[in-house]
Amino acid sequence: MKTIKHILLWLLISISTFMNAQERGFPPKVEEMHAQKWQFMVDKAKLSPKEIEAVQPVFMEYEKAVWSQHEKNRDFFRSVKKMEGNTKPPYEEMNNRYAEADLIQGQLFKSYHLKLRKILQPEVLFRYYRAEREFKRKLLKDMQEHQRRDK
Repeated sequence: MKTIKHILLWLLISISTFMNAQERGFPPKVEEMHAQKWQFMVDKAKLSPKEIEAVQPVFMEYEKAVWSQHEKNRDFFRSVKKMEGNTKPPYEEMNNRYAEADLIQGQLFKSYHLKLRKILQPEVLFRYYRAEREFKRKLLKDMQEHQRRDK
């Protein structure tokens, strides 16, 4: 009987330690971030079940395309950052990549907007975009608080 209590206590401590570590340190996976953002937007924009069903595939397609573009550029800029101190960074290519990323993201957003416009009423679409901006502000605030805690 005592052994079972010890095992249960050890299991409980292990689970609570794991859960605490999850809350503090590890950055969430991309899919988790998309899911968190989607849930936040559904709640804030007050989407109906019918709207949720119609918008979610469009949202996920857009988020994946934006993230894919981000990853492509992230790898390039990481490689530039790792260059040796004596080597001059490829500024022209870096500038072109910044400009291209903004253009591509603009094109992706335009396509996203045109699809959403067909699905949502103007007032609902406005709430949806406002929820998206709120999520970005919340994410930045959370990241800043996390950095302050780590210091």
